[in-house]
Amino acid sequence: MSNSSNMVKVAVVGGEGIGPEVTAQSRRVLDWFVARRGVPAVMRDAQYGLIPYLATGKVLPDETAEAMDEADAILWGATGGPETKEVPPAARKAGSLLSLRRKYDLYANLRPIVANPALADSAPLKPEVLDGVDFVIIRELTSGIYFGEPRGIVTLPDGQRRGFNTEQYNTNQIRRVARAAFELARTRKNKVCSVDKANVLETSVLWREEVIALHKEEFSDVELTHLYVDNVAMQIVREPRQFDVMVMGNIFGDILSDCAAMASGSLGMLPSASLGPIDRFGRRKALYEPVHGSAPDIAGKGIANPLGSILSVAMMLRLTLNRPEDADLLERAVQSALASGARTADIAEPGAKKLSTAEMGDAVLGALDKVAGRAREHA
Repeated sequence: MSNSSNMVKVAVVGGEGIGPEVTAQSRRVLDWFVARRGVPAVMRDAQYGLIPYLATGKVLPDETAEAMDEADAILWGATGGPETKEVPPAARKAGSLLSLRRKYDLYANLRPIVANPALADSAPLKPEVLDGVDFVIIRELTSGIYFGEPRGIVTLPDGQRRGFNTEQYNTNQIRRVARAAFELARTRKNKVCSVDKANVLETSVLWREEVIALHKEEFSDVELTHLYVDNVAMQIVREPRQFDVMVMGNIFGDILSDCAAMASGSLGMLPSASLGPIDRFGRRKALYEPVHGSAPDIAGKGIANPLGSILSVAMMLRLTLNRPEDADLLERAVQSALASGARTADIAEPGAKKLSTAEMGDAVLGALDKVAGRAREHA
């Protein structure tokens, strides 16, 4: 990678399953912005998963770890799939996405949920429910039950087996992700909904108390509400437009963000950003990835939807590269491509032409040329 201090370093890690296919298209889009808009980014490609494991004994080989350590931003594809059985559990765990989140302290996961009018006919929810939907889920990503100790499976004296995990949060873990939610809300509709299960769980009692205290101390100008997680699951499919910014713990965010995908039309449409703390130079480590998984059933077929990965590049443009106008340009290009009828199989209406992964990339790049040309004409 370039050592130039004004260049943003991006590690491109396609990963497994459909990850390399969709990431290849978002890489093309990022290359377009570098070449056509002068975006100051330099990319370094790196491997992850079964292929490097067979060569090096590590799913996350040293070269990839170095590329990610050096990077300001990581463009990530996907992890997991049938090939995981060919990798010993210890090797898989050592290079897991959870371990990367902890290593880089990527504590705040942002998942924007925007209903696209062009996809109304293929969305699972009614158009009137989706009208005007535009909210962001902020999920705490490095604590909670996925990281808590003790954990394990033991055999009891009577021969039964018992599995156990530990859900825990402390003040700092709660407050820093809540602060991210309040700060984001100030740039949007100024509303935060904090999600918990305070009627049952002590961790949620603490969560609610700390969010309320932080709100009173620093963010009293932001409207704050609280909902139980089970109610939120219902509200997301009943009236999703009521939400602006939602903040929640790790396991709740994992489940509800996939539920919220139905308010955008398809899981394949959703981008995400996982953000670390801001350092003394004003920079923060960030990992950008589509919300979908590795989808091993369609891997290698060239039919996966790359828009979640492409829209993750828009988040990178906005949050790491500080290029909001370029982020808006890319989002308009995706909207334009969809409005012109570009569809992969997962978002296609019955009888509609289905584009391949690469063809959807072509459609977005073509739309970028048109949208950028119109922007120049009106400049």
